[in-house]
Amino acid sequence: MTKIFTDYQARWLTGIGLLALVGFIGWVDNFFVMWTFLGIVYIFAFYEAMKLFKLTGPSMYVWAVLLWLVAYFYPNPDDLFFFMAVIFASSLAYFHNFDKRLLLPFLYPVSGILFFLILYQDFGIASMFWLLVTVALTDVGAFFTGKTIGKTKFSDTSPNKTLEGVFGGVIIATIAGSFTGFGLGIVELWIAIVVTLVTSIASVFGDLFESYLKREAGVKDSGDLLPGHGGILDRIDGYLFGAVIMVIALRSLI
Repeated sequence: MTKIFTDYQARWLTGIGLLALVGFIGWVDNFFVMWTFLGIVYIFAFYEAMKLFKLTGPSMYVWAVLLWLVAYFYPNPDDLFFFMAVIFASSLAYFHNFDKRLLLPFLYPVSGILFFLILYQDFGIASMFWLLVTVALTDVGAFFTGKTIGKTKFSDTSPNKTLEGVFGGVIIATIAGSFTGFGLGIVELWIAIVVTLVTSIASVFGDLFESYLKREAGVKDSGDLLPGHGGILDRIDGYLFGAVIMVIALRSLI
């Protein structure tokens, strides 16, 4: 067990630093501060996605920034992706040589980060903490379970993931996350169990999807901003799927 900590020292130290930063943002609990923090994450993630999709074009960043500025004032940020989809579909129809791939960064990661903002806006800081606990424990639980008893490969997309690790991570996250959602008074226990379970499973596939993108791009990490973790997308991949599913689940069950 000690070897796991020493071999991944940079990863743990970066993780602790990120946790402290996120904890401070949560303690402040201010919409402008949260929007600003998520906006910084958003721009770095967008930049990394552009590289993964092998896209170029300064105008893409202009659209991305404008979209995030609108999200600050607009009451339903999840609508904005569909707005962008209409803009790009119209451009595709009008300009015959328009690159269809330019929509991809707005699908991933932009739509997921918009759901971060929605989760905070509609369900408060407690729900953000609930998401953090669920996704983090899915990741950490899968890591330790996989290292200790993992034998069966989960998917060719991510050869290091094991089926035992995934099950261990989801079970640990569902137990702890359910009591987090219920204990914070967000929802009833049965709702907390359902929401946590589907969010945890979604986070596994969020991580797997980013692994797929990296394999397609022929890179190990999405970036090198975070020592031991790689890029921003490497750190938030599970949250991008988890936030979407948590919002949908909460909206459908509350």
